[in-house]
Amino acid sequence: MELKNFSNIKYRDENIEMKLYSPVTIKDIKEKFGFSLSKSLGQNFLVDKNIIDSIIERSNIGEEDLVIEIGPGIGVITRELAQAAKHVVAVELDTRLIPILEYTLEGLDNVEVINKDILKVDINQVLNEIKARGIEFEKVRVVGNLPYYITTPIIMKLLEENVPADSITVMMQKEVADRIEAKENTKARGALSVAVQYYCQVNRIVNVPKNVFVPPPKVDSTVLRLDIKKEKDIVLDDRNCFFRVVKAGFGQRRKTLLNSLSTGLSMSKEDISEVLKVCNIDEKRRAETLSMEEFGRLANIIFSRKA
Repeated sequence: MELKNFSNIKYRDENIEMKLYSPVTIKDIKEKFGFSLSKSLGQNFLVDKNIIDSIIERSNIGEEDLVIEIGPGIGVITRELAQAAKHVVAVELDTRLIPILEYTLEGLDNVEVINKDILKVDINQVLNEIKARGIEFEKVRVVGNLPYYITTPIIMKLLEENVPADSITVMMQKEVADRIEAKENTKARGALSVAVQYYCQVNRIVNVPKNVFVPPPKVDSTVLRLDIKKEKDIVLDDRNCFFRVVKAGFGQRRKTLLNSLSTGLSMSKEDISEVLKVCNIDEKRRAETLSMEEFGRLANIIFSRKA
């Protein structure tokens, strides 16, 4: 894995602390490098210092921590992360942004950049390589302003690959954040809610209006901090079975559990009805009414009968 360090880069004649969150600075940088924003990559740069400060402060970053930043853009948050953490590894997909990051991160000896798609990066391998170079750290924190169109795949990749992070602080579309936070008996609750809440304690840090970005997106955003649970709230006999049951339950949201689980799991209604009775769950209920514990009981019974 190639990591680019910027400690020896010298582009500016004077060591001036740029206000990267300033629209004027962003405009100057775009003109200097002939950079145009990519709509397909969901590029919107944050220009509100108060929100930046909230993200840094509430990410719980310690002086001995390592931060994985997803999508540094022009380095607006990266420079602040470098002040708070021991080491920062920023993963940026857009090759056009690398020379800009060399400029804006000039002289920072604790920042490295990987020019690659985060979905193709083996974070565990990156951490091992950093340790092999003698860089010790206490905790791993992930911070990112995620492109709306791949928010869910990125979050689930980090959780399913058992990246040894203590928390994941991410900005995302408010609607997605609402879904992740949603509790039982709410319309927003879905498979994503259950999946993330199985792995994490969800904390809302700040809501971010669309007018504090350049250019402004079409929707408002929210920053969540996902604290990864060391001990899960439920005991599962088979995690894959649990997620299959969750997916099946929400696969046909308007149908009852009897119908959605029967269709999604390719089981007879008679068998599903019997499982639901054992779990003391009314077969006429819908998936969004189930608690994490009820999904867990369902999955364990179904697994035991299929094993």
